Amino acid sequence: MQDPALTFGLEPRSEAERAYQTLRREILNGEWIPNERLRPQALQQRFALGLTPIREALMRLAVDGLVLGESQRGFRACGVSSEEWHDLMSARRELERSCLRRAIERGGADWEARITDAMEQLARTPLPRSASDRKAAELWEVRHRNFHFALVSACGSSWRLRFWNTLTDHSERYRKLRLLRRKESAAKVRDAVGDHRAIMEAVLSRDSAQAAKLMDAHLATTEQAIAGLLKLAAEHGGMAAK
Repeated sequence: MQDPALTFGLEPRSEAERAYQTLRREILNGEWIPNERLRPQALQQRFALGLTPIREALMRLAVDGLVLGESQRGFRACGVSSEEWHDLMSARRELERSCLRRAIERGGADWEARITDAMEQLARTPLPRSASDRKAAELWEVRHRNFHFALVSACGSSWRLRFWNTLTDHSERYRKLRLLRRKESAAKVRDAVGDHRAIMEAVLSRDSAQAAKLMDAHLATTEQAIAGLLKLAAEHGGMAAK
């Protein structure tokens, strides 16, 4: 199974697919704040597409859990909550450990090469300097996801990878709230790269226990950081508008 992030930049073949991919990417990239209204007429003008493909895209995104359809009230971007975030990350951490162990057992030389290449791509990608630097945030997120997908891609289970993609989509939606608001020092960026390299080294050494431990700690750090952001936002009346 190919991860959707790996197809970043490819032109969709139909208007409905273009609407779906574009709106999906914007939601995951934080262009639409949680609970923001998604009005078909406004989207029609924004994307220069017809209403039919826009509505088809919104319905598909509702099935994906990224958009909420409300009877007689249209659509809006899904909200966020601490409860959902912790539940989501609990499932993500459990599945990631399982997929990683299976991939270490099954992966070959091509898999190792994919991991190494994805790591080098990520290491060369700078984090966004500000909340307005959305292109940099999108590129970093794509390469970060590509690295994580490369690690689990040899797990040998299309169903596990399907669920991994779903959980990653939703965790990206939360993580982008942090990515676009963080003020990273050079030292923190190096630490982030170091964390990923340590995971890669454990994986390539076929040390399942150490790889799973490092991965879980990596995801737990993200979980705690975003939980803090959600708590702060709740104390100030919700997420700030973009």
